[in-house]
Amino acid sequence: MLKIIYAGTPDFSVAALQALIDSEHQVVAVYTQPDRPAGRGRKLTPSPVKKRALENGIAVFQPLNFKAEAERQSLIDLKADLMVVVAYGLILPKEILEAPRLGCINIHASLLPRWRGAAPIQRAILAGDKETGITIMQMDSGLDTGDMLSKAVCEIGDEMTASQLHDQLMAMGSKALMHILPAIENQKLQAEKQDESLVTYAEKLQKAEAQIDWQQSAQQIALQVRAFNAWPVAQTLYDNKVMRIWQAHVLAAEHQSPARDAIPGQIIAVQKKEFHVATGDGVLAVTEIQMPGKKPMAVAAFLNAHDPAAVILGVKAE
Repeated sequence: MLKIIYAGTPDFSVAALQALIDSEHQVVAVYTQPDRPAGRGRKLTPSPVKKRALENGIAVFQPLNFKAEAERQSLIDLKADLMVVVAYGLILPKEILEAPRLGCINIHASLLPRWRGAAPIQRAILAGDKETGITIMQMDSGLDTGDMLSKAVCEIGDEMTASQLHDQLMAMGSKALMHILPAIENQKLQAEKQDESLVTYAEKLQKAEAQIDWQQSAQQIALQVRAFNAWPVAQTLYDNKVMRIWQAHVLAAEHQSPARDAIPGQIIAVQKKEFHVATGDGVLAVTEIQMPGKKPMAVAAFLNAHDPAAVILGVKAE
């Protein structure tokens, strides 16, 4: 049995924590980000990991950072065998990395060294990658630079959104963790160094990236829609209002209406369940949207109250 410190913050971190709680190992403490304002009332809200820890009677620590000696000493005094880190959101200093007897391991949502950094799930989809996965690594002082202990691969389906991939990788991560823990406990793992020539970085998502540029190809816009579902959600202007696009796909050439003279962003055809938008290369079929103050809706429902024929998206109306 291992005495484990768990560090994580968002939904993605909850599955692995629950797997440890359900195991023979002992979670001696949970570290998570401080409560943040959320919702319309901006009420201080605990992280999903904190909620799960408290539900199971586990001590929770929420330091802003580990600069204070007292914060570092509190963790050291736990005398843990291992620290498991999953999307925690804080840089761990060398003293913390070396505090547990077996060090710190991290569950990362990519096949390292591809997509080190904050947004590996979304960047993989945005780049058109056909596969990704989970890497469990021994942490060091760099950003996702540690030696790799285990990998699990999954395909990225042609219509898979970041939300769907998030849930799949979350489940894979907890399964991979439980599979590898006996070998970590017995110190029988052979670590593999990352190939620095293959490194790519998954920069943190910015809201500005959600704006659709209709001069781009239908293929690239479709990737953008999938990658930014469920945040920040691809968007464009429709009749001077922000239209968020939740679901869309590239329309096969044989199903396209003539679009030779269409302006990128122009809606060139309207069908029962979708409307078709000309792009810089190809046609995008939009199937689910959201208007301001409304919930996401199927385009079929939107068309009951709107006639978007010949509307040009992304352009301010006079």
